[in-house]
Amino acid sequence: MLTKRSKVLEESITLAIATLANELKAKGEDIISLSTGEPDFDTPKAIKDAAIVAIEKGCGKYTAVVGLNEVLKAIQTKLKRDNNLDYEINEIITNVGAKHSLFECIECLVEEGDEVIIPTPYWVSYPEMVKFAGGKPVFIKALESNGFKITAEQLKNSISDKTKVLMLNSPSNPVGSIYSKEELTQIAKVLEGTNIVVLSDEIYEKLRYDNFDFTAFASISEDALKRTVTINGLSKCGAMPGWRFGYMASKNKDLISAVKRLQGQSTSNICSISQYAAIPALNGDCDKDIESMRQIFEKRRNLALSILNNTPKISVYKPEGAFYLFVNIQKIEKDSMKFCQKLLEQEKVAVVPGIGFGMDGYFRLSYATSNELITKGLEKISHFITNYK
Repeated sequence: MLTKRSKVLEESITLAIATLANELKAKGEDIISLSTGEPDFDTPKAIKDAAIVAIEKGCGKYTAVVGLNEVLKAIQTKLKRDNNLDYEINEIITNVGAKHSLFECIECLVEEGDEVIIPTPYWVSYPEMVKFAGGKPVFIKALESNGFKITAEQLKNSISDKTKVLMLNSPSNPVGSIYSKEELTQIAKVLEGTNIVVLSDEIYEKLRYDNFDFTAFASISEDALKRTVTINGLSKCGAMPGWRFGYMASKNKDLISAVKRLQGQSTSNICSISQYAAIPALNGDCDKDIESMRQIFEKRRNLALSILNNTPKISVYKPEGAFYLFVNIQKIEKDSMKFCQKLLEQEKVAVVPGIGFGMDGYFRLSYATSNELITKGLEKISHFITNYK
């Protein structure tokens, strides 16, 4: 018999579309996938070289649960250099990707009945993690007119005596919006005097466009630093999705200790070779590769927008970061799953329904693919929308 908590989990809606796409591929259909959530670039050479050296040196042994000391120091240096954040070594732990970081934090923070505030649209796994822990997701609808970002006033009105955690994601998935320093400052002021923990998911921090600045929430104030768990990794900005390297940093040493115990009884340390490979990325040795990738993503974003902005009956937010577009199709179809299924079946293009991100009447597409596929895929989408019935 399955546990109650295992039954509350819903299958990822992205997997549902992927399953249908794979079924069509198996039948010989040529599918254009604009649904992927990973960079299409190869992992930078310095990272691969570090992994090869580690393998040849026989570094495939267990490490400390929190990670190698060299890796923890590299994370410490990165957070100070890039984000002006000072963490001690014992305030940092590595995890099996940033998703693992988030999961472990929620498991160690949220109990039955605790409320977790989640801005909508959200990354698909946030509410599922909360429900699995016995918590209650409390959604705040971020308006398109405000760049899909919640306001301090909205946050203030959503806090109750049961609020335990606020989830923040900037740059965001699925929209690519980035909170400005002023917006984060206003949010931080609302939280002052509360015991609310902020889980700040900053996995896309280096993929920003139009010279838009990034501010780590923990850097806003001393109060923000104390209440924030800074969560990051190398899957997106380091082009290392399959290497599964994530990390968290928090001034709450009790939380770090709890995560260490949980991880010690589940996964133990993350892959030792991935840890050695991550060091050059964290130390800045791959910054030129990351910048080159960022510039290409910005050009792809502009290409995708140029096609969609000439498509009638829809609107699309111009993202400041990440590698997604969130397209408003409410004028032609409010059922995003129906829209995406028909698009896949008729035009052989895979995108992700907005309902999976808590906002129906939208779909998410990724421009983490070639210019050729972006152009071909979006021209098919434009044709489909123009003739939608």
